[in-house]
Amino acid sequence: MNRFTKEKERGVAGGAPGLDAHLLLDRGSFRLDVRLSVAPGEVLALLGPNGAGKTTALRTLAGLTPLTGGHLRLDGRELEDPARRRRVAPEDRPVGVIFQDYLLFPHLTALDNVAFGPRCQGVGKAEARAHAAELLDRMGLSDHAQVKPRRLSGGQAQRVALARALATEPRLLLLDEPLAALDARARLDVRAELRRHLAAFEAVAVLVTHDPLDAMVLADRLVVIEGGQVVQEGTPAEIARRPRTDYIARLVGLNLYQGEAEGHSVVLGPGLTMTSTEELSGPVFVAFPPSAVTLQRDRPDSSARNAWQARIDGLESHGDQIRVALTGVAGELPLTADLTAVAVAELGLHADAVVWATVKAAQTHAYPA
Repeated sequence: MNRFTKEKERGVAGGAPGLDAHLLLDRGSFRLDVRLSVAPGEVLALLGPNGAGKTTALRTLAGLTPLTGGHLRLDGRELEDPARRRRVAPEDRPVGVIFQDYLLFPHLTALDNVAFGPRCQGVGKAEARAHAAELLDRMGLSDHAQVKPRRLSGGQAQRVALARALATEPRLLLLDEPLAALDARARLDVRAELRRHLAAFEAVAVLVTHDPLDAMVLADRLVVIEGGQVVQEGTPAEIARRPRTDYIARLVGLNLYQGEAEGHSVVLGPGLTMTSTEELSGPVFVAFPPSAVTLQRDRPDSSARNAWQARIDGLESHGDQIRVALTGVAGELPLTADLTAVAVAELGLHADAVVWATVKAAQTHAYPA
């Protein structure tokens, strides 16, 4: 039993398993204030726009950036508490990290890269290399054990980095944009592989990403950060179903508005009312997909209760559709619509064109704000 395994068992025995963190960090004009609670075996994704504080949160969890307040406990073991001047050095934390660029040692083989962590913990060379060989076999990389990083593909390097992070048997695994360095073709296969490995990981895993697909596929639960604060958390299905900010709505591909409901009517602003199937009262969000929006050149003579005159801001390809960005003629109610290329051509749509946008009430979803 190596030193780390003893520390791990002592930590679990001494308190509640999993991660309990209140990450407080004041850095000039930026303030990080994020609470995280993650159970063993759970994969949590931190999602947010650039500058939201995701990477800063990961660095505080790894011990690379000291907290200025709050606390960090892992399996009941206190890793950091500024108020008590308690701080465990990064190298002494039971934490494994996979960086965005993997940061494999270029002069070492894949086997020795993976064995590096256990060797630093005092494990003998033969034992460390045997453990590394076992991990590489689990990753399907036995044939690449003696290969150096420059001869590995992006997907192979990612798996070596994962094996290296797991070699020290961490109680917290941190993944910083683990698929960002891969091309689109490799990303699909490696994402599926990574999901299998994370599903078998028995401790806590925290993934930092700005890619909603990575978060939705890899994580059991999402925490969305904007401006250093948690703005929403829940399962991928909950987040996709009920976004609470414009950023999240854009990620999951929805038009989102906030207003005041009275029955089936939601007042979005002066002179702007939307009808929804849900009957609610008070502050609400209303969401609907771009595919629910119908555009016409003339005022519609249909049963749609929701109709607005809007000006086209721009058009761009979106998969096999054309995504149309619009704004109300008075500058209100921005929205997006997805149309076929044929529909765009038949309507003669172009930037600055004025059209009528309609959305059926049955295609909207209202929920409490």
